[in-house]
Amino acid sequence: MKIGVVMGGISSEREISLQSGKEIMNCFDKDKYEIVPVVIDKKEDIITKTKDIDFAFLALHGKFGEDGTVQSVLDTLDIPYSGCSPITSAICMDKDMTKKVLKSKDINTARWMCVKSIDEIDYDYLDKIGYPVFVKPNSGGSSVATNLIKRREDIENAVKEALEYDEEVMIEEYIKGEEVTCCVLNGKTLPIITIKPKTEFFDYKAKYTDGGSDEVVIKLPDELEEKIQKISLDCWKALKCRVYVRVDLIVKDNIPYVLELNTLSGMTKNSLFPKSAKAVGISYSQLLDKIVEYSLKEAKKVCAE
Repeated sequence: MKIGVVMGGISSEREISLQSGKEIMNCFDKDKYEIVPVVIDKKEDIITKTKDIDFAFLALHGKFGEDGTVQSVLDTLDIPYSGCSPITSAICMDKDMTKKVLKSKDINTARWMCVKSIDEIDYDYLDKIGYPVFVKPNSGGSSVATNLIKRREDIENAVKEALEYDEEVMIEEYIKGEEVTCCVLNGKTLPIITIKPKTEFFDYKAKYTDGGSDEVVIKLPDELEEKIQKISLDCWKALKCRVYVRVDLIVKDNIPYVLELNTLSGMTKNSLFPKSAKAVGISYSQLLDKIVEYSLKEAKKVCAE
């Protein structure tokens, strides 16, 4: 099987995508597959550079990668690919839409509002939520242009910065608690990881700098662990996920709150999904095998329908 590792892209997360892609290429079993790089520099590359591959392993992040557009093109080309469907990818990329789905299913998530300009900021609602709050691009990732704002008078500048990266900005309640992540592989949860950033929050530097945060597989009290696993699987079902997804949460007073879902989780050496899989004896190479296997099964289901 000729597998193209699709990386790069046109989003603000291009460099992280290239890191993920290179690491994925290095760790695939070369005895099983022919591995080729597919570096996306412009949108039409997804058509011209994938025509000779049998399977697309997506290492893209951000817009035109994680938002369902590339998945839709690959569906049109009849090229199977790793991860979630176009519609699930699109909804999970849109934090506002994700939260609306979660709220409809009574899944805990922080309070929020979305604005398309500084004129739409509802300061009365923000005063009700209380400060600090997070300001971030609604469809961004890797904590690019994400700021923890502690004063009302700093909101406007933070929104302006985030609008440089996206046409819509989320202002979200800050819940002070323990940040954890629960990875779901083929509908089953993997060990929970606790995240302790060495910066004020789990920002870009903490995520992608060696030693920027302590990320440890943890055994929580049974009741809390079951809550986190259940809420993660509830998210999986509510958003019709498939193959693999990472659910990021904050735990406060033993109550988990969902922050967001990552349908194309990072795959660098610092990334959380490989760490979680390793804790149950799944090596990086085996994890890649499983993602390919489960993705092909999903593709066959779609063809059968």
